[in-house]
Amino acid sequence: MTSHPLRRTLLKLALALSFLPVTAAAPAFADEAKPDVIRIGSTAPGHLKFILYRNKKLLEDEFAKDGIKIELTTFDGGSAATVALGSGAIDFTYIGNNPSLRLAAAGADVKLVGLSSWNRSNETQIVVKPDSPIQKIEDLKGKKVAYLSGTVRHSTFAKALNAAGLSLKDVESLNLGIESSGPALARGDIDAIVESTGPVQALVEKGGARVIFDAGVSGSPEWAVPHLISVNGDFARKYPEIVTRLLAVDIATARWADANPEETIAIFVKETGNSDKAVRATYPDGKFFQDPEITEEAVRALQGEETFMADAGLLKGKVNYETWIDRSFYDAAFKRVAASN
Repeated sequence: MTSHPLRRTLLKLALALSFLPVTAAAPAFADEAKPDVIRIGSTAPGHLKFILYRNKKLLEDEFAKDGIKIELTTFDGGSAATVALGSGAIDFTYIGNNPSLRLAAAGADVKLVGLSSWNRSNETQIVVKPDSPIQKIEDLKGKKVAYLSGTVRHSTFAKALNAAGLSLKDVESLNLGIESSGPALARGDIDAIVESTGPVQALVEKGGARVIFDAGVSGSPEWAVPHLISVNGDFARKYPEIVTRLLAVDIATARWADANPEETIAIFVKETGNSDKAVRATYPDGKFFQDPEITEEAVRALQGEETFMADAGLLKGKVNYETWIDRSFYDAAFKRVAASN
């Protein structure tokens, strides 16, 4: 039987990992310790690579030979995930930039080791009931608007309001996820929802909502900021080789997704419950923007977002990018993936 293309890629990667000496590519503080379990969190329903890991058991396959278990957990909002990461309750997060920046600014012992994704077309939309008199952002003044506090949508909404001459103080904000905000909109308990493209498009397709603002169309390109992969600092110091291996799987998975767009979309639809149309709207032209490399352009985007968050009162403290970002794990992982090809 022919093996799955992604599994073949990861098998080649695993063989390369097994023959490369630890000291050749891993950070200098590497040791041979292994955790019993690797705990990874993402905002529900999960970022794309997180979903591919879950669906294809990719990390389980990579670490099974070491007897290391994989726990994949989703959180309602990035804030809960960052609390778990900072405390050591989980080891890695695949979450948005806003909660990651807040954690770094607070001086938590965490490291930014890669990008979860960076889709230059912003994925935030604002919807109202189909028969609502609200037609544009300016009409939201004094209205009840639901979104998850501390998320990228929160930040994008604040930017959209500012562009329209308003601020968050001009609306009544409710901290609700789509599971609660969708029914609330249908009942008329709230006036609008700020959410990512997939969930809101599902509402639109069912006739339950109408888009009044699409940040991917009407927003500024500068609003799109990378989503991030972070690791607990203590975990990274204890198990640097594990961090490198996980990022090697991440790189291989990102490349596979772009090479296999139809299967990737099918998996995302199955795992999230979003419609095929909504997923294709989120990832136009079959490109998924999953490369984990932390480029200087990505850092500048994060710095700009940090400035906005501070000015908008969404962040306390200041990020030290020199200590927060650690590219050594990605560099080592990239070499290992190259060696497997």
